[in-house]
Amino acid sequence: MKHLLLAGVAALCLVATSGFAADLKFAPGADAKFNWKSYEDFKAAHGDLKGQTLSVFGPWRGDDEILFKSVLAYFNAATGANAQYSSSENYEQQIVIDTQAGSPPNIAILPQPGLLKDLAAKGLLVPLKEDTGAWVKANYGAGQSWVDLGTYKGKDGKDAFFAFPYKADLKSLVWYVPENFEEAGYKVPKTMEDLFKLSDQIVKDGGTPWCIGLGSGGATGWPATDWVEDLMLRMNTGETYDQWVSNALKFNDPKVVAVLEEFGKFAKNEKYVSGGVAAVASTDFRDSPKGMFGIPPKCYLHHQASFIPTFFPEGTKLGTDADFFYMPTYASKPELGTPVLGAGTLVAITKESPAAKAFIDFLKTPIAHEVWMAQSGFLTPYKGVNIATYGNDALKKQGEILTTATTFRFDASDLMPGKIGAGAFWTGMVDFVGGKSGQQVGTEIQKAWDGLK
Repeated sequence: MKHLLLAGVAALCLVATSGFAADLKFAPGADAKFNWKSYEDFKAAHGDLKGQTLSVFGPWRGDDEILFKSVLAYFNAATGANAQYSSSENYEQQIVIDTQAGSPPNIAILPQPGLLKDLAAKGLLVPLKEDTGAWVKANYGAGQSWVDLGTYKGKDGKDAFFAFPYKADLKSLVWYVPENFEEAGYKVPKTMEDLFKLSDQIVKDGGTPWCIGLGSGGATGWPATDWVEDLMLRMNTGETYDQWVSNALKFNDPKVVAVLEEFGKFAKNEKYVSGGVAAVASTDFRDSPKGMFGIPPKCYLHHQASFIPTFFPEGTKLGTDADFFYMPTYASKPELGTPVLGAGTLVAITKESPAAKAFIDFLKTPIAHEVWMAQSGFLTPYKGVNIATYGNDALKKQGEILTTATTFRFDASDLMPGKIGAGAFWTGMVDFVGGKSGQQVGTEIQKAWDGLK
């Protein structure tokens, strides 16, 4: 899904710019909710980089590019360095070309752990300072999960921490309209068992609990993979999830099949889904949540990531007209804690320099997060930030979900081989809601995986 969203952003083929002190969005010291001490401390430690350039290459274009540059300006102002940011429409291919050609940027920011893993194995990434992984573990919600996400084998075959997590995306959310709940007397469920009870109560009251749409053109089926991934984390350990992603746990294993069938309890229940089961695969994911806003509502609940309000009716106010809750866990499985499914970007050094090392240290400061938090479209699992700096209450709630998570796992379909995660898994989900059993679909996806060369 990350690729779909990035591809939809209008972009120049290549953009480059730099930030200077005059560009600072918020005047240092002017607003007490920001951790200006972290900025001043960083400045005192790294203010001797005047004249050094730092090339930063990443996926952000459009509005996100502008927002990232607003953060980069503080690095430049504190260090005296001239950090320049660039991107390209085909940034994944470009970073491979540049690194292999021996002309990489100093810093590469990527949302693909698998690509970073490949670059590390070829000796094209520089290991981060030894204490960086320990810092992430201690300061991030579900810290060990983030450390594992950025730890790869280098060219020497030894594990090292190569990729610092910065800017997260949250998927484990269920959306609803508070007014609909209030009028019907419904309460936000705290457990998965309660979520099923609520769904049954809505049916009993003559309503339809869920809007589910898997349509997305050539990518039809991907919204179901998010459902399955969320349920996998609520029915199994993070380690089991990892085995599934790596193909050590087969798609037709009973554990995976059970998760597919659990999704089927929602998506294949004629009484549970707006328009009936036949509408699930044909309804576009962008149109699916609109049913919550009908009078009377066509549905009361919608499972989707933090980006979905983009497709709510114009003028919808989050927290008032629409809200969300954390997709709950099973009361019967307390040992699994509070897992979170998501994605995010990872920052790696591809060409070592004093400024590159300083940039990683900069990302450890609350101010490097809070400047973007205070604007829009940014979430962080960093527990050291002031959540009051988030630009709205919805982001604040989502940020708290990330910082209090016990386990974080990256979107599985983005980690699997492309022909599976962005192929057989997607089409298999369409076949599943179309009538095939979890066992049939799991076996077919596994057959496709086994057939990869």
